[in-house]
Amino acid sequence: MLGYALESTSGGAGVPLRELALVGLTAAGITYFITALVRISAVRLGAVAVPRQRDVHVIPTPRLGGVGMYFGFVCAIGLAAQLPALNRGFSYTHDMLAVITAGLVIVLVGIIDDRWGLDALTKFVGQLTAAGVLVIMGVSWYLLYVPFADIGTVVLDPLQAGLLTVAITVTTINAINFVDGLDGLAAGLGLIAAVAICLFSLGLLHDQGGDVSYYPPALITAALAGACAGFLPHNFSPARIFMGDSGAMLIGLMLAAASTSASGRVARSAYGPADMFTLLSPLILVAAVMFIPMLDMIMAVIRRTRAGVGFYTPDKMHLHHRLLELGHSQRRVALLIYLWVGVLAFSVALGTLVPMRVVMPIFGVGLLIALVATFAPRIRRRLAR
Repeated sequence: MLGYALESTSGGAGVPLRELALVGLTAAGITYFITALVRISAVRLGAVAVPRQRDVHVIPTPRLGGVGMYFGFVCAIGLAAQLPALNRGFSYTHDMLAVITAGLVIVLVGIIDDRWGLDALTKFVGQLTAAGVLVIMGVSWYLLYVPFADIGTVVLDPLQAGLLTVAITVTTINAINFVDGLDGLAAGLGLIAAVAICLFSLGLLHDQGGDVSYYPPALITAALAGACAGFLPHNFSPARIFMGDSGAMLIGLMLAAASTSASGRVARSAYGPADMFTLLSPLILVAAVMFIPMLDMIMAVIRRTRAGVGFYTPDKMHLHHRLLELGHSQRRVALLIYLWVGVLAFSVALGTLVPMRVVMPIFGVGLLIALVATFAPRIRRRLAR
């Protein structure tokens, strides 16, 4: 859509599409091969998910898939640092180092939970720690555009920026973690969300003539998309390995970090107050790509609170469980949720690249297709009568 690399009007580099594609392919290839080794190691270490009453899988399945994803991600970023078209993006910001460090923290927490188990509070502290690493190393929502009351752009002080960043990051981590209950679901959602945010980041790069300070969110999402794509063949139904908390929390952290990194690069001076959608797009995009997982998480918290149990208490009433009850197979449920998230996420991402009059019909058609596909089993049963 953006075409091949566009030359900067200021004489700088263009949009490095081929190099970003190479980063994604590298992450995918390394993740795919390393995950096969991780699967063997997980069995030997005893990191195996034994089926429980609330689970969908019926045979013991190794976990720790997040280790392979993280390894693929880091290797892809290491490659990017060596490519002439991308390595300048590491000179203007510490975002990449922050993401790798925070990712290591969250993966270690996930490994401990996947192997030995952690209580909800300890896991939450680990999530806060990883989010805090992002903030301390400079990845923060320090700019917000408020479109009402003539407020305009608000520059947050360090405390406000840190609290907002931690809140968004921890919420995103838990949203992905909550929805990770079906073969291929979290990996597919991570792939779709990463590609959508990458499209938005490429739009920023295009608008700014390939300014290298805009590289981090594109790099993060390209590598994350590749890692998810490389893991998915191992994880799609029937799964041979689960990503576990080490993977689900890693995806949530990376999506939050990419959106946070992009948020600081949407300047009002670059777009003008009339282009409110673009100015608000980082927040809108986060809401769009995480809408389905967050809705599932919020419903779970409300449901469990009303039942008088802790919000972290597992049950078998998640969105994917309800879709299974409608008559969909595991694969169809995963594909359905992919469809819903894809319609929302890509509609918002495209809205930053093409006019809304083009996006709205596409969104409407996608929404209609998603609704029909969701209720297809019920429609078939009624027609059969």
